[in-house]
Amino acid sequence: MNTPLLASLLSDLSDDLRDPNFLWQIGTVALCLALAWFLARVLRRLFSGTDTGSGVIQLGVESFSRVLAPALAMLFILLGKALLGKWQHTPLLSLILPLIASLALIRFGFYVVRRSFAREGRIGSFLALFEKLFAGLVWFGVLLHFTGLWQELFAALDDMVLPIGRHKVSVLSVLQASASVIVTLVVAMWASAALEARLMLVPTMHSSLKVVLSRAGRALLILLAILISLSIVGIDLTVLSVFGGALGVGLGFGLQKITSSYVSGFIILLDRSMSIGDMIAVDKFSGKVTQINTRYTVLQGTDGGESVIPNEMLVSSPVQNYSLSDRTVAMWTELTVAYRSDLEQLLPMLAQAAAGVARVAAAPAPSAYLMKFGVDGLELRVGFWIADPENGRANVLSEVNRALWSVLQEHQIELPYAQRVVTLLNKLDKVS
Repeated sequence: MNTPLLASLLSDLSDDLRDPNFLWQIGTVALCLALAWFLARVLRRLFSGTDTGSGVIQLGVESFSRVLAPALAMLFILLGKALLGKWQHTPLLSLILPLIASLALIRFGFYVVRRSFAREGRIGSFLALFEKLFAGLVWFGVLLHFTGLWQELFAALDDMVLPIGRHKVSVLSVLQASASVIVTLVVAMWASAALEARLMLVPTMHSSLKVVLSRAGRALLILLAILISLSIVGIDLTVLSVFGGALGVGLGFGLQKITSSYVSGFIILLDRSMSIGDMIAVDKFSGKVTQINTRYTVLQGTDGGESVIPNEMLVSSPVQNYSLSDRTVAMWTELTVAYRSDLEQLLPMLAQAAAGVARVAAAPAPSAYLMKFGVDGLELRVGFWIADPENGRANVLSEVNRALWSVLQEHQIELPYAQRVVTLLNKLDKVS
């Protein structure tokens, strides 16, 4: 059996302790760590001063700043080992280098995972558990490297075979295939998150176009990662042609509605018929658009309830968009006053009262009209506009009605109620 690497390094290190040149190794390590710490601190300040505007991006920046110190230390130690190794042995640098490299790998893994899967700057319990397992595996690999058991473990896993149909596959091949698939998918998710972050920072691009480009980029990157991982595993990609044909038939018949919703989602994002924040009404649903996903759109009503609308309905059904070209929405309230009311004085007062409400738009200005000579009195309508329909309509209508009621009470304007004349006829005596 070969001598373990750790024992060999410790033996060489103990021999070098008696050599005055050992101080050069200590100085090189100290200098590399100091330079890495100083440069990482400078770069961290640059990252911290950047306005990211997103919790996920900020979390990614903080995670990457933790990668800088061990990564720079590993780079400097590699350079120091190459330079100092020309004149003397460097067992101390050979011992420290795997430790620093493993720490850099762990920190980089945390950075990639958090940028890919963290939501709104929060780390879930599953993500935290995965980070702990990943760190444990890395340190376990370092331990195997130092003890010299790495090659023996590989040989043992290669000898263990699993029967899969008529073929036999080694456990090592299965683990390598699983690792390649996981790594390529995580890298694809990381790249898609970086692409989405870059697109969201483009000020001249429409929000819908940003969303569709980020979703399409993520789908393409994941598809590319799957194809690459399958190639690494050794699966012939030509066998996917049969699966692709079957999938096409399934999408054409069994998944017609779902496919239509997905296609409609991209159509909505591309033609810009609606955007996040618009107030729309479709069928019996109305509210503010809070999410536009590839399969469905979420509407948040004024009562707080959220409706999940399939995108197919938004494409095939008439949609009333209150915010497409202008966010202002017309509203009105109706009332009936007595016939003896002075309309020349009353109508301007009603319009002025509506204009005094905070949410009523100044332009176009509120106006009052005589709509009809009703049975019980003069039927009036007070019209006004609001610029923020997403904040509700019933509340502003109530405020306008209260302002009108105050004017009517102040000037003692009568609101007549329905009056009906009932005539009682005496029963005629029967003619004898």
